Amino acid sequence: MCGLTGILAPRERATDSLHGRVQKMTTALVHRGPDADGIWAEDGIALGHRRLSILDLSPAGAQPMRSVCGRFVMAFNGEIYNHLDLRRDLAAAGAAPDWRGHSDTETLLAGIAHWGLDDTLRRSAGMFAIALWERRDRRLSLARDRIGEKPLYWGWAGRDLVFGSELKALRQHPDFPHDVCRQALAQYLRFAYVPAPRSIHPGVYKLEPGCILTVDGALRAAAPNAPLRPGESHGSLSIRRYWSLNEMIESGARTRFATEAEALATVDEALRRAVSCQMIADVPLGAFLSGGIDSSLIVALMQAQSPRPVRTFTIGFENPAFNEAPFAAAVARHLGTDHTELTVTETEARQVIPLLPEMYDEPFADSSQIPTHLVCKAARSNVTVALSGDAGDELFGGYNRYFWGPRIWRRLDWMPHPLRQGLGRAIATVPVAAWDSIGTLTGGRVTRPGDKAHRLAARLRDVRTVDDLYRSLVSEWPGERMVSGLRGAGHTLLDDPLPASMADDAAGRMMSQDMRSYLPDDILCKVDRAAMAVSLETRVPFLDPDVLAASARLPSQMKIRDGQGKWALRQILYRHVPRDLIERPKTGFGIPLGDWLRGPLRGWTEDLLSEENLRRDGLIDPAPVRQTWAEHLSGRRDWSHRLWIVLMLMAWRAHVA
Repeated sequence: MCGLTGILAPRERATDSLHGRVQKMTTALVHRGPDADGIWAEDGIALGHRRLSILDLSPAGAQPMRSVCGRFVMAFNGEIYNHLDLRRDLAAAGAAPDWRGHSDTETLLAGIAHWGLDDTLRRSAGMFAIALWERRDRRLSLARDRIGEKPLYWGWAGRDLVFGSELKALRQHPDFPHDVCRQALAQYLRFAYVPAPRSIHPGVYKLEPGCILTVDGALRAAAPNAPLRPGESHGSLSIRRYWSLNEMIESGARTRFATEAEALATVDEALRRAVSCQMIADVPLGAFLSGGIDSSLIVALMQAQSPRPVRTFTIGFENPAFNEAPFAAAVARHLGTDHTELTVTETEARQVIPLLPEMYDEPFADSSQIPTHLVCKAARSNVTVALSGDAGDELFGGYNRYFWGPRIWRRLDWMPHPLRQGLGRAIATVPVAAWDSIGTLTGGRVTRPGDKAHRLAARLRDVRTVDDLYRSLVSEWPGERMVSGLRGAGHTLLDDPLPASMADDAAGRMMSQDMRSYLPDDILCKVDRAAMAVSLETRVPFLDPDVLAASARLPSQMKIRDGQGKWALRQILYRHVPRDLIERPKTGFGIPLGDWLRGPLRGWTEDLLSEENLRRDGLIDPAPVRQTWAEHLSGRRDWSHRLWIVLMLMAWRAHVA
């Protein structure tokens, strides 16, 4: 795991000037690579790299790295888990160079020299962000892995094209645009993260997963007014896909598993191979263990292939409602891992909050970022690499919205939209307290029924299709109505067409939407920044290409069955861990945020959300924020997630001001 950055400038720019600027940009990424740094510059291009040594700890793995043929120079962030297989393929083709070391960076360069960039990336199993300079043709290529494990930003700073792993590096350029993109802000308020392809700054973008941005020759044309999408070009810039999520899903639909036995055997074998490949490292390695299905399965497969106890890590909280540590400890005892449990106080957890704006670089409001950073910090005290169970929910049907969303839609689909709107208004006329009283008749099986009823009422008024329902379920604020001076909220990846094979699969559509937006821009972003802040590399076996392909071949009934998600993963896990250690309600990686905002964080919240502060900032309408804060303080509604979104925005604004 590393950090990369660079500048492509007009050719008249002095190389010494570029070197100095990229040096500052690279230094800003020291947390991503504390072991070494490197700068390479010539004739209008400069690449910078910070190294966290994982494979080939010798100087032979240093970057930026030149290919043996001298044609390419590359800065690379990530890991290619099958790079030894690629070396064997190159040798079989008579294209293996005289290897200087055993790093995956050198393997990639040799592959690119022989197969070309697109084919090499399609052959590669791993996570990566790449900046590749072709010296002969003066061509810059930026590439990102299939799902988006590794971040890569690009955009304009004056006349220069700048790029890098994090925005904090790009901000070191003296001409970087510090304004706020209004479209990105509206999308952030809705989703609690800034979805690709935008970033929070105008003219600066996230490269979409599975894509390559190419700049041929000299920079031509000013920055585009909107993000470039795959298949589009602007001046000398163009973006293309080397891998398509939709195509993988369509391929899976054409090759469904014939039997459950075949499905389970294929998924099991793909996961075993992925875990085995991702356990290769020249530094200490471990895994996160929450005691849930995904992390328990990854750890079980690790332990089954390890001659010694696997190092596992979890954190516990004093509040039993948010403490999953006992479940993790039980699984660890059964599997025989070398388990570390760190109990943190609520005070210690809240001490992370001031670090978040610097850690995430742009507004980001998934509150599980706090415990995620804490468990990364605990793991880093003992290991340099940690495997995680992330992406199991999105690939195999783990979120509640995958079961409840289709059920709700089946009850609404027949209903004309005006009738749906009327039902929503009728539900909203019943006060929250009245719904809570009715909810007591359920024996407490439904928590905060009044709050849930009013949220449902709001959704009914706007939902016309199952995709509208999905967007409603993952939305918080109506961002486009709150941002001052906004002209259209802008396109997101959620607006792209879904595969035709999913026309009648509501749960599958929701999983696909999560895979192309929520997974890369929330879950993977959260883990990457939380881990890199303490120089920890995280790996995600569920995102191995063979595991992705196997999940696409599973019909929905092998993912969701009897109102329960991840059916296939459960069957595999039960071979390693008793069912009674796993079966419990899904809780997530949470904190008592609502209580904190009314209690120890009340003063901080009031300062950031004061009408004076919101008006002075001038970005969003204070009225709905103030009303929401008042309702939350009263205890009648739990608006902690909505409030956290605005709090993280205002805390970030104060940090970058």
